[in-house]
Amino acid sequence: MNDPVLDISGLTVDFGGVPAVRGVDLHLGRGEVLGLVGESGSGKSVTALAAMGLLPAAAHVGGSVRLDGAELVGAGDKALSRVRGNRVAMVFQDPLSAFTPVYRIGDQIVEAIRTHQDLSREKAAARAVELLDLVGIPEPRLRAAAFPHEFSGGMRQRAMIAMAVANNPDVLLADEPTTALDVTVQAQILDVLRTARRETGAALLLVSHDLGVIAGMADRVAVMYAGRIVETAPVDALFAAPRMPYTLGLIGAVPRLDADAEGRLEPLVPIPGAPPAPGALPPGCAFAPRCPLAEDRCRETEPLLTAAGRAGKATHPAGAADPAHLAACVRAEEVGALRPLDVFPVPGTDGALRKAGPGGGRPVADDVLRVTDLARTFPLLKGAIVKRRVGSVHAVDGVDLDIRAGEVLGLVGESGSGKSTTLFEILELRPPERGSVEVLGRSVEGLTRRDARALRAGVQIVFQDPMASLDPRLPVGDIVAEPLRAQHADRALVARRVPELLRRVGLEPAHADRFPHEFSGGQRQRIGIARALAVDPRLLILDEPVSALDVSVQAGILNLLLRLRAELGLAYLFVSHDLSVVRHVADRVGVMYLGRTVETGAVAEVFARPLHPYTQALLSAVPLPDPVRERARTRILLPGDPPSPTSRPSGCPFRSRCQVFAALDPGRKERCTTQAPALAPQGGDHTAACHFPAERAVL
Repeated sequence: MNDPVLDISGLTVDFGGVPAVRGVDLHLGRGEVLGLVGESGSGKSVTALAAMGLLPAAAHVGGSVRLDGAELVGAGDKALSRVRGNRVAMVFQDPLSAFTPVYRIGDQIVEAIRTHQDLSREKAAARAVELLDLVGIPEPRLRAAAFPHEFSGGMRQRAMIAMAVANNPDVLLADEPTTALDVTVQAQILDVLRTARRETGAALLLVSHDLGVIAGMADRVAVMYAGRIVETAPVDALFAAPRMPYTLGLIGAVPRLDADAEGRLEPLVPIPGAPPAPGALPPGCAFAPRCPLAEDRCRETEPLLTAAGRAGKATHPAGAADPAHLAACVRAEEVGALRPLDVFPVPGTDGALRKAGPGGGRPVADDVLRVTDLARTFPLLKGAIVKRRVGSVHAVDGVDLDIRAGEVLGLVGESGSGKSTTLFEILELRPPERGSVEVLGRSVEGLTRRDARALRAGVQIVFQDPMASLDPRLPVGDIVAEPLRAQHADRALVARRVPELLRRVGLEPAHADRFPHEFSGGQRQRIGIARALAVDPRLLILDEPVSALDVSVQAGILNLLLRLRAELGLAYLFVSHDLSVVRHVADRVGVMYLGRTVETGAVAEVFARPLHPYTQALLSAVPLPDPVRERARTRILLPGDPPSPTSRPSGCPFRSRCQVFAALDPGRKERCTTQAPALAPQGGDHTAACHFPAERAVL
C-alpha cells in the first residue's frame, strides 16, 4: 500500500514488562475496511486503543503509529486531543459506558462537534439532529433531548456512530461494535457503519470476533494471536485458503447457517488448549503448543510474517507467492490446501459431514415437555414511596412448544421476546397464569412439594454466564455434588459420581479441589454442565450456554453437548439468539416474538423454507463466514425495535415492522390490523402464525 492513511509499524505495548502487543504492523488505506480478528486476549482492542493514545499511563507503547505521516506515538495530550474525534474516531463496544449518563445525547454530540469546529451551539445542535437522522434514529429532534439510559442498546450504538462521524474523520476504529446486540440490531448497526463510511469516506478498522461480520464488511483481514499478526490477506483469499493453522481453526469453529451444495454441515472444530498468558509465551511459535502440525523447528524460532506459495490456486501460478497474503507459519503452503478437519480432527466424526436436511421426522417417543398457550404478566408499578399498579408487562403471551425424549428444540428470538421468562415459568413447576405446562408427562397443576422436588431432578438448567452461576467460595467438587446432596444422595454415591461427571465433561477428577476462578470460561461451562448432569436429568434447559465464550471454546462446548445427548439420550431446550448455533445442535426450532410463538418446525425445514416474515428477517440478518455468498445476499432490515410489552396491540403484533404488511393492499392490511394470527399448520410439522405466509429464500 503506497499511501496508507493509518500506518502502524512495529507497535509494541507492555504493562509492567508483560507484553500485550508484540511488533504489530497494520496499514489502512483510504476508504478501506480492515478486519482484525482473534480470540480474547490476543491484543486486538489494545492495538486499537494504542492507535488512539487511549491506553492507561501504566502501558508502555513503542513502535510507530502514523496518521497521514504524522507520528502519534509519544505525541502530547494536546496534539492527540486535536486528532481524537476529529481525524480518528472510535466506536466503542459498550456505548452505555462510553456516554456520560448525566448529559443528554444531543448535548454530547454537540460537544464533540464544537470541540473541533467553530460553530455556534444552535448550528451544532442542528448538525447533531442531522447526524441522528443519518444513522436511522426515529424522531431525531426528540431523541436528541433524551439521556443514554432512555435509549435501547441498538439506539445507543447508533448514537455512538453518529458522534464518531460528526467531524468527518479519516479513520474510524470500531471495537466489537455489535458484540452485545441481537442479530437484527447487529444488521442495522452494520448498515449504519456502511452509511457512515459512504458519507465520510473514512477508512475503517473493524475489530470483531465474528468472522461472518468480517466476511461481509472487510476488504482485508488481519488475524492476531498472542499479541502479534499471524496472518493477513484480502478477505476472499483468507477465507478460501487460510495458510495459518490458527486461522483455519477459527474458521472451522464457526457454526454456519448455510449447508454445502449437497445440504451437509461440517462438524465444528474446537482448537485444543488455550492461548498462552502474555507473560509466559513459549519459545518459537506461540501457537505451537496447540498446533497439531507443529514440528521441532516451530518450537525453536518464531516464524516471520511472509508470503508463501499457493499451489493449485487459479488466481496465481502453481507454487507462486501472493505478496498480499502473508502468514507466520513454516508450513503455510501445505496448510493452504487443507480443511479444518484435516488439521483439527474431531473424535467420532472421521472427517464426515453431517446431513443438514430432514432426518426422517420426529422420534417416536414420549413428551418430556409440553407447553400450551403459556402466559405470564408482571405488574407495572409507579411511585417512589407508595407504589401503585398502572399497567402490566406481558412478558409471555401465548407460547406453544413440545419436546420429545432425545430431541433438541431451539428457542430463538430477539431480546425481550420472552425466552428467558418462558424458561423460568417451566422451571418454577407451578400452575401458570394461563395455559398449561406438562413436564416429564406430569401437569404442574396440583403438584405437592415432594412431587415438585422429585420432578425437578429430571429437569436441570445450564446458565448463560458460567462464572456467575458457580459459587466462588466452593471447590468444584462441592459445586458438582450440590444437586445430589439436594436430593439427599448418600456420601458413597456422591464420592463416586463427582469424578465420573468431571471425566464425562472433559475435565480431570483432580480438578475437584480447585475453585471456579482457577478455570477458563469454557472449563467453567463444563463444570456447570457436569453439575446439571449430576442427578441424571431427562431434560436439560440451556440458556444461551455459549454466548459468552470465544468461538473456538464455543465449538468444544457444542460438540460436548451433542456427544452427551447421543450417549445419555438427553432432550434439550436450547435457548439462543445465534441461529447458526441452533442450526448445528437442534432438531426443531421455535421462533418467539413479543412473548408469542410465531413459527415452529424442523430446523432444516424452517431454515430452508421460512414462512413468517419475522423468521425470514432473523435468518437474513445472520452473517455467513463466506465473503462471496455474504456479499451476494439480500438483507431484510427490520425497522425500529419491538413494541413495548406493556401494551397488547390489536391484530398481528409484528405488523409495525413487517415487510409483507407494508406491501399489502388496504383490504388485507385490515385483517392484519384487527385479527391476531393463530399458529396454523403449514404442512407436516411446520406451523406459522401469519395471515399471509409465503416462502422466501434468505440464505
